[in-house]
Amino acid sequence: MKKKIRIMFAMILLILPTFFITTPLQAAALSGGIENGIAIGNVDVSSMTKEGAATAVEDYIAQLKDKTITLDAKNGNTVAISGEDLMFSWTNKEVVEDAFLYAKSGNIVKRYKEKKDLANENIVLDLKLDFNIEVIQKVVSEDCEKFNVPAKDATLTRENDEFVIVDGLTGVVIDVDASVKAITEYLQTNWDGQDCTIDLVVKTEEPRGTKEELSKIKDVLGTFTTNYKTSGSNRAGNVNNGCRLINGTLLYPGDEFSAYNAVSPFTEANGYYLAGSYLNGLVVDSLGGGICQVSTTLYNAALRAELDVTERSNHSMIVTYVDPAADAAISGTHKDLKFVNNSKHPIYIEGITQDRKLTFTIYGIEERPSNREVTYESVQLSRTEPVGEKVVADGGQPIGYVDVQSAHVGYVAELWKVVKVDGVEESRTLVNKSTYKPSPRTGAFGIASADPNATAAMQAAIATGSIDYCRAVAASLIANPAAAAAQAQAAQIAATQAAQAAAAAQAAKPPAQ
Repeated sequence: MKKKIRIMFAMILLILPTFFITTPLQAAALSGGIENGIAIGNVDVSSMTKEGAATAVEDYIAQLKDKTITLDAKNGNTVAISGEDLMFSWTNKEVVEDAFLYAKSGNIVKRYKEKKDLANENIVLDLKLDFNIEVIQKVVSEDCEKFNVPAKDATLTRENDEFVIVDGLTGVVIDVDASVKAITEYLQTNWDGQDCTIDLVVKTEEPRGTKEELSKIKDVLGTFTTNYKTSGSNRAGNVNNGCRLINGTLLYPGDEFSAYNAVSPFTEANGYYLAGSYLNGLVVDSLGGGICQVSTTLYNAALRAELDVTERSNHSMIVTYVDPAADAAISGTHKDLKFVNNSKHPIYIEGITQDRKLTFTIYGIEERPSNREVTYESVQLSRTEPVGEKVVADGGQPIGYVDVQSAHVGYVAELWKVVKVDGVEESRTLVNKSTYKPSPRTGAFGIASADPNATAAMQAAIATGSIDYCRAVAASLIANPAAAAAQAQAAQIAATQAAQAAAAAQAAKPPAQ
């Protein structure tokens, strides 16, 4: 037993120097260069000193700025990125020390194995590249966006009272996240440092809608008609144009429709004319005047189709083509009509204008019970008569211009949804509550004139708040400008003095007890 212990102790003494003692042979090796057959990434550092190897790698990184990385989006679509833009660097500079110590450090068994590995094949140590990934993300997400071909859903047209199905188109879209990941991994693991081409990750987008699905759209879910027989030609033209822009809309389940997005912009190029519309309690000419009748008619059709109305606003003053609370105004982007197709199937919106009547019909697949009836009731809560009259100045019109608009009664009204089953009322639900402002009889008078006295006289007349008096002053200014101006100025002075006297008398009264 003692003999075995002595033998083991002797063996340990022989092995210990390989772990703790640098032999003269090892010391000589460590003072030399890197072993032959060792590379750092794509840089052969055989026989180099540590300093030389570090410089060689730095030189390699520097020349990468002259390389071009081409991104291939298929179908001949490519975008190039320069190495200079990517700002290459390396992050594992300790690899030079690893290369230098390869086959020179550790115990004799480890050194022997590494020597044998070098004899059989070259050893390549990882070179960890770093670069500006934000440049890649920007190029893929912005510069390559033009190569996307979004899917085009199947849709419908209606010709001669029959539906015609228009097939959709498959889309091809670049997957930005997956493409950035693929580029990054290639440059970090597979790149040989030369000009290269990297395929972007492209995914296919299938269109929504099939012939089988769309061929079932035949049922009328909701329809509504208004007339515009009293409208002038410009307003009628706007109603026709708005109807045209909405007609043929197909909404898939979950799609939201915006009337404003469908009919804007309100320009001549988009088919609109100047016509009357509400603005601050007045009817003024604007491009697209009358478009609210289009949105109102569609609103009522959507209600009857029981779609989910997500946005609706009433007009500031009452309109005449539907009952109170049944209107839907459009005004810029702050008043819009929006609704969502909350059914399980696509719906189709048809708009028709004929004989000064506007009709919207919403088609789909009817799944509501046939014995169920939906109607809507407008309930007037209050009525406010306009008081007095209002006079405003129009600086863009000459003296003599007069536009008198009739008064508007104010209302507060509610719209109720009534559901009957087999003729018996089952439910009554409040849809909206709408407030319409009263507006007095209003006169707008032009005040523009080359004679400042005449303008002042007209402004003094407007300050009285009397439409009839303003008419008289305007007529006098046209007939005899100088005399009328002097007379109006005197009247203004007298009115000012009377107001001052009344104020003084009020101030002299003793305080109430």
